[in-house]
Amino acid sequence: MTLGSKIAWDDTVLPFQLDVSDMRGRVARLDGVLDGILKQHDYPPAVEALVAEMALLTALIGQTISLRWKLSLQVQSKGAVRMIATDYYAPQKEGEIGKIRAYASFDRSRLTDGDPFEQVGEGYFAILIDQGTGTQPYQGITPLAQGSLSACAEAYFAQSEQLPTMFKLSFGKSAEPGVPEHWRAGGVMLQSMPKASPFAVQGEGTGEVLQATDLVTGDEEENWNRVTMLLNTVEELELIGPSVTPADLLVRLFHEEQPRVYDFQPVRFGCTCSEDRVRQSLSIYSAKDIEKMTTDDGRVTADCQFCGAHYDLDPASLGFEAENPPSE
Repeated sequence: MTLGSKIAWDDTVLPFQLDVSDMRGRVARLDGVLDGILKQHDYPPAVEALVAEMALLTALIGQTISLRWKLSLQVQSKGAVRMIATDYYAPQKEGEIGKIRAYASFDRSRLTDGDPFEQVGEGYFAILIDQGTGTQPYQGITPLAQGSLSACAEAYFAQSEQLPTMFKLSFGKSAEPGVPEHWRAGGVMLQSMPKASPFAVQGEGTGEVLQATDLVTGDEEENWNRVTMLLNTVEELELIGPSVTPADLLVRLFHEEQPRVYDFQPVRFGCTCSEDRVRQSLSIYSAKDIEKMTTDDGRVTADCQFCGAHYDLDPASLGFEAENPPSE
């Protein structure tokens, strides 16, 4: 296989289990997914890095739960990067592919040359789960802290779900000979096997941000320390490079833990926006409200922040008082 060839495990998530230590995890490699997300926007490098990290976290977390519809990750902050939003849409049928989309809102004038995480200020990291019609959406949040988005995700799982979790991520622009420069990302998520269904454990406390090590004792603590020490030996090129397969990586890291792997789960860039959805979102407005949204050219326009799609609509066909509703 040459460096420029399409790698079979790009844009996939590999589930695994460590039988000896009773842990589970995922290995993710993203390539075309990131290209699909980032090419829609002209983000500065620091913002690109934050979106790449968030998309990688979304791919890893989205594959760990029994999801019928959508997982969302959000960052809301008072910093230069005001918001990052990602969605993971689970496959609806066997054989279908999970889809990821993402975007960021930022103030370019406030960006600095510092570390990407320095571009977010005081705020929160949130995980939202929507299982679809007839269900109650779930939301959990944790403060933005610890120096990275992955550390925020670890704190979220420790505090909100009581699940010791560790992420090891790498992402950046690939500069392979003869191949246009593009973003690649790879990572490993490691988690103690849940004693109850994921995202089901709730509790009360002081509000102190917990770490994974606060949740393990006895044999669990010994297992956790041993396995996370092994994961800390992983190298960046092993996570994102083209020469080490995810299965080979697991054997290299955890061969004494008896790793058990399952089927690769592909992911792709995908957006759910459509003209019908735009019309539905405007259906609650009166003709007077629609008139306020109408441009000087006599049109109502909308742009998708995720994929950049542009919608140009006749105002007479919009709202609950539409004079000329679209034909079915």
